[in-house]
Amino acid sequence: MSANSNVFPIPMSNLEDTIGYTFKNKQLLAEALTHSSYAHELRSRGVTGTVCNERLEFLGDSVLSIITSEYLFDIFKSQPEGTLTKMRASIVCEDACCKFANDIRLGDYLMLGHGEEMNRGRERKSILADAFEALLAAIYLDAGKEETMRFLLPYVKKEAAKLKNGHSKDYKTLLQQIIQQKPGEILEYALVGESGPDHKKSFVTEARLNSNVIGRGTGSSKRESEQLAAYQALILFGVEEE
Repeated sequence: MSANSNVFPIPMSNLEDTIGYTFKNKQLLAEALTHSSYAHELRSRGVTGTVCNERLEFLGDSVLSIITSEYLFDIFKSQPEGTLTKMRASIVCEDACCKFANDIRLGDYLMLGHGEEMNRGRERKSILADAFEALLAAIYLDAGKEETMRFLLPYVKKEAAKLKNGHSKDYKTLLQQIIQQKPGEILEYALVGESGPDHKKSFVTEARLNSNVIGRGTGSSKRESEQLAAYQALILFGVEEE
């Protein structure tokens, strides 16, 4: 049994309609939508041949990075390398990819193992972000860079516009300034998770006010995860828009 012979929750053609691209090689799309938990579950039953999306996710991470880097390099001509790096990190981070995935309801199409299904894997940020990168790689392999750019750039442009309009703020400092208005309040950041290989680490940080969680962020560095946690806290306080 191969991945493209599986019965997906929703026909893959619906997703093709949503993204505006019809795959020549349907197996690539099927592979992008197949989570490792599903492939492992089949193997435990003695069914072989189903390929999960991990290899595509590996390639898609690079595809996302290079297309984003080229766009930022062309648009923000006066910005130094350090600023461009921070901007790229904001666009290619797990939070952003999860948001992109939700925009096309990618979670509805995933093939998940029973355990992940029961644990609401279709809503899990890491699963959705990885699936979005796998989808990028599938488009890239099936149609090339130009078609991948056509699909991806609207998302990149939207996020870049936010950064250009001042959303690339020091959220930690802004949050601290707000908290300081009330004497006695204690704001701290706690690293609560770390995963991934050395070349692609993912850090999860919670912003806590008097030990209560007010924000949670996931990033490719501890600093980025703290900034995103502060950003979520500012959304909670009504200072920033999501």
